[in-house]
Amino acid sequence: MFTKKEQQDMKAVIMAAGKGTRMLPLTEKVPKVLVEVDGKPFLYYVLKSLEKAGFDEFGIIAGYMKEKVQDFIDRYGFNAVLIEQKQQLGTADAVKQARSFTEDENFVVIGGDNLFDVSDLKSFNVDDDLNYVAGLKVSDPEKYGVLVVEGSSLVRIYEKPKEFVGNLINAGLYKFTPEIYNAISNISKSPRGEFELTDAITLLADEAR
Repeated sequence: MFTKKEQQDMKAVIMAAGKGTRMLPLTEKVPKVLVEVDGKPFLYYVLKSLEKAGFDEFGIIAGYMKEKVQDFIDRYGFNAVLIEQKQQLGTADAVKQARSFTEDENFVVIGGDNLFDVSDLKSFNVDDDLNYVAGLKVSDPEKYGVLVVEGSSLVRIYEKPKEFVGNLINAGLYKFTPEIYNAISNISKSPRGEFELTDAITLLADEAR
């Protein structure tokens, strides 16, 4: 566990560049983050939850149908900027595009297709020099990235392990210091040809041990 310092106004980066092919035909005309739920795009609820948790500036990483993400920003008036990911090169590459937006500040990263409780988001809005990954215990960890920890410290992340290594999975909510960018610059493409954010996080965990 960590000692929580005074909460600050922190920037949030939302990853929303994917095509959402598993959601076809809903994503034929809109990116998956803009699929409507109860009359509003899903991204609306993500940003509202972040606002309630104290985040006040948003960088939305978009690629597929990015112009529709910009239309969403203009329509709903969130304090957000669109950050373009020109090529789909993985989650680490997506976060890399936010460098000029986050500058030298701490920031939170969340997947645009994930909706978290406000209390969980608030727990990541903390001003310190540590990096955090949210975890969730499940009964079928082999389907996800599994967090291996010692105490409250991360050891590494195993992506969809074939053998049991634990049941605490990566929930897709992160708080980073600017050092994440150095880690991203030092990873290689994964077997599936992408730069994985989980590889950069594991590198940070190795350096901290």
